[in-house]
Amino acid sequence: MNDDDRLMLRRTFTEDAALYDRMRPGYPAAMFEHIPRGSRVLEIGCGTGQATVTLAGRGCAVTAVELGADMAALARRKLAPYAGVEVVNAAFEEWPLPPEPFDVVFAATSFHWLDPATRVGRSADALRPGGRLAVVSTEHVAGGTEAFFAEVQRCYERWDPATPPGLRLTPASDIPYDSDEIDASGRFAPVRFHRYEWDHAYTTREYLDLLSTYSGHRALPAEARTGLLDCIAALIDSRYGGHIVKRYLTQLALADRLG
Repeated sequence: MNDDDRLMLRRTFTEDAALYDRMRPGYPAAMFEHIPRGSRVLEIGCGTGQATVTLAGRGCAVTAVELGADMAALARRKLAPYAGVEVVNAAFEEWPLPPEPFDVVFAATSFHWLDPATRVGRSADALRPGGRLAVVSTEHVAGGTEAFFAEVQRCYERWDPATPPGLRLTPASDIPYDSDEIDASGRFAPVRFHRYEWDHAYTTREYLDLLSTYSGHRALPAEARTGLLDCIAALIDSRYGGHIVKRYLTQLALADRLG
């Protein structure tokens, strides 16, 4: 993905902040136990503050940098009860780092949207020696209503020409552990991984709303997007009783900055 495509897709998230906040499933509570209580945290791409609320509830002082103006505004309203939280509307790549370094740089399903040429180095620059980089990623993996996710590929192959034929979900156990980018920077100790596999149930309407928060779906031409969502809805209603279950793998990658 080139820089222009990355920026275009990043901006699709800002188009309906309320829908994003309502439909994105959040993160396993156990994951946050690896973020020390009371830390001074720089959060990259806070979205509508789904993870920020938990960090603030752990007594963390959070500076959250969010590209989308509508998302930042919603996050500010949600986080108003927490005196130690500041939400900044800016691109992380352009935001001036403050002189006082952070204990934690935290990025929940946002790190992959950043410029790969600078994201690791800039994160290290924001941390004190021994400070912690925490990168959260979420994968849709095999499990849940598996037959549906195999059948629904016909909808994607019809309405989205970029869909590889015969695409199938990968089991969580086959998702590789990848620390090459952080290791190559030479600025962090070895990466430690924590993984959480979990299911989330959706009605037809809820699942369509969830899909409407994904950049790839939002970027489709209007006719193709409507055709795709109608095809998916018909499949869930006719063959799965109006309900499906999606399985997620949430991974937390932790790396401490070398001093």
